[in-house]
This record gives sequence, C-alpha cells and structure tokens, in this order.
Amino acid sequence: MDTSPTHRPDPAALATTVASLQPRAKAELAELVAFKSVADEAQFPKSECEAAAAWVASALRTEGFEDVALLDTPDGTQSVYGILPGPAGAPTVLLYAHYDVQPPLDEAAWISPPFELTERDGRWYGRGAADCKGGFIMHLTALRALKEHGGIPVTVKMIVEGSEEQGTGGLERYAEAHPELLTADTIVIGDAGNFRLGLPTVTATLRGMTLVRVQVDTLEGNLHSGMFGGAAPDALAALIRILDSLRAQDGSTTVDGLEADGVWEGLQYPEEDFRKDAKVLDGVSLIGSGTVADRLWARPAVTVLGIDCPPVVGATPSVHAGARALISLRVPPGMDAAEATKLLTAHLESAAPWDARVSVERVGQGQPFQADTESPAYASMAEAMQVAYPGEEMQTAGMGGSIPLCNTLASLYPETEILLIGLSEPEAQIHAVNESVSPEELERLSLAEALFLVNYARSKA
Repeated sequence: MDTSPTHRPDPAALATTVASLQPRAKAELAELVAFKSVADEAQFPKSECEAAAAWVASALRTEGFEDVALLDTPDGTQSVYGILPGPAGAPTVLLYAHYDVQPPLDEAAWISPPFELTERDGRWYGRGAADCKGGFIMHLTALRALKEHGGIPVTVKMIVEGSEEQGTGGLERYAEAHPELLTADTIVIGDAGNFRLGLPTVTATLRGMTLVRVQVDTLEGNLHSGMFGGAAPDALAALIRILDSLRAQDGSTTVDGLEADGVWEGLQYPEEDFRKDAKVLDGVSLIGSGTVADRLWARPAVTVLGIDCPPVVGATPSVHAGARALISLRVPPGMDAAEATKLLTAHLESAAPWDARVSVERVGQGQPFQADTESPAYASMAEAMQVAYPGEEMQTAGMGGSIPLCNTLASLYPETEILLIGLSEPEAQIHAVNESVSPEELERLSLAEALFLVNYARSKA
C-alpha cells in the first residue's frame, strides 16, 4: 500500500468509495444525533454529553487513532482528542468538529423528533445533523475512503469539542494551557457551510460575539398596577426602553461608540435569496442598511435572545419590580470583542430611564476571525472542491456566526493555515426547529476533504 505523500488515488474511484460509505455515515449519524448533548445541565442531564463524548472516543479508536482522550476542560465539559500518525515527514492536519448541540427549542414544532434522525424529502432531519455532528461524520468518511485507496497521506489530529454552542470557552482555555496538543500545519474546521446547497464554499471570516445578561430593578417588590401604576417605575417597561435603544428606526444596530458602517467586498447575497433562506414573511421588511452581505459579515448585529418576564397566560395586574434579558452582540473582523463588550455595557447602563438600577453580567465572549485565503491550503481545497462539485469553482464567503476557538488557534499557531468548511448551508436551518443535513452535501464534502488531504500532502512534499 502506497502511503507516500505523493501518492494520488484515482478521484473517480475515491468518489465511488465515498458513495458506498454513505449508509454507514447515516447509521452512525443517527446514533450520534440520539444523544441529547446540550451542554447546559439546566436543560438536559450532563450524562447525555458524557455519553456522546464516549461515543466519539470509541469511533476514533475504531479508526485506529492513538492517544484518544476525553479532555476535561475548564467549563466542566469534555472535548475528545486523538491522533492518527501518517507517513514519515508528512504534514499534520487538525480536523475539528463539535458534538454538543443547540437545544431543540419547541419540540412540538418539529415535524419529527429532534433527537431521532429521520429521512424526509431527500434530507436527514435531527438536531445536530448539520451542526456539527454531521461534521464529525464527514471527517470520518473522508478518512475511511482514503484508507481504501493507498492510506492517509498526512498525520491527522482530531479534536471534537463539547461546549461550542454554549460559548463558555472550555476548549479555548484548555488549548491555551496545553498549546502543544493541537499544533498542526493546517486546520480544517468542519463547522461552517456552503453559501448555498451545491455551491462549494470556504468561510474566510467569522463575526466574534459577546453575550451579556442585563438586570433592571426599580422597586422592592411588584405592586398593584391600579393603585401604583402611573407613578411607580416599571422595571419591565424600563428594560423595553433600554433594548429598543440598541436599534435605529431601520433596525440597524446602534451601540454607542461602535462603528456600524463596514462594507463586504466579496461574494454578495442577493436580497431575494436571503428572504427565501430566512423565510421572511411576505410584506415584512429586512432590517438594517447596506447590502445583505454588509449586514451579515461586515457589521455588528445585536439580538435580544430572551427576556425574563411573566407570560401572558396567568399574568397579574402588576407594576414589575425587576426584569432581565439576555443579549447577543456579533462583531465583525477588525473589531475587538472585549472592547465591544465594554461599549455594550456602557450603552445599556446609560440608556436606563427613570434612574433605574442596571447591572450587566458578561456571559460569554469570542473574538472575530479572518483567514488567509492566499495560503497553499486554500489552493489545495479549491482543487479538491472543483472535483467534488463538477462544474463549480470554490467560493469564499463570510459567516455571521462565531466560532471562538478559531481565534484562539490563530493566536496560538500564527503560521498555521485555517480553513472552514461544513454542512450548514441555508436549507439546513441550524439552531432552528427541523434542522437537517443534505446527504448529497455530506457525500460531496467528504470527498472534497479526502481529496484535499491528498492535494495538501503533495503540496508539502
């Protein structure tokens, strides 16, 4: 068996092998989706995440990975690590995914159970199917295909995170404390996605994020709205005023001192396509100004994620003594997330009406990321994607979401090339109800990753 870095398997034969591995990929993805691995013990038992981590570790051992370990990270979760040695002198490639998932939200709104992989209309539905349990299966499929065609021409490190969706930074802190663990010549982050289904895409930028909890207090306790309403300061009303101050009339984000006029020069996102992808209701306008790409990839964006207040059903006629909200602020490359957090905190405190007491707690934070798209790894991926997606050239896009680990890795390993690919194209509806993955996309990207590893090994030989 030729495992030399210059060996190049026949792309057509490799594609046939990847296709033959899809039933196994589906079966394993179903097993992995079945774990309710939400990294928040207030919502699901920690044992679900622990079981998912053990499953991932077992899968790595089955594939011949060495030094497989469950890493206990500072946020109380486990990341899974393993290394698969390659030929002498071959480059090292780190493959990343995460097994934790977003909560299912309203389970009644799912057409099929969120933790049961279900095939429907040519897609596989289930929480984490695309984000990012499917990303781990993609990595495994690529490696398995290469084993059948001369072997894997690089040393592979695999890291599968356990708390990416929570943004609590466990793996980031662990990597900083053990910088030798994840060293590699290039890193493939399998947690992004194609710009649209069937269009091969690498993600060049990620917005950073800050997550804060704001508490507003005005009274020692709730009061009867008939006896005190009109003079007693209502904390819920004060919170609503504060939250409204975060947006201009057109919906643009307006945090005092935070620039919001960035321009995206690359691949554009037609408004009609965005409306369709976002499922915007007929007659409802988009928010913000500039192009859609400007708004998504080059400018900050604030979102109110939740408010603690009484539900309508069962509400009493009361003036509220306290209220709180959870706020997310996404920041584009070129902005410092820590500085953005300070500006957001100052804005929330200064926007309080009626001298209401405001306290702001930082819950999470991650820096934005910008990749070097001129690196050899990108050339290797472009060549691979052109084969995996016949007739299509690789596109470079931004992503409005955040992967805080990317900036940690870029800081720890400034010479390392970082690429972002994945299964989260718009139809996948990640983070929403009825998340799904395209089996065709899983097959193509598994092939693209296998070809990339071959191309990259040859480029370094």
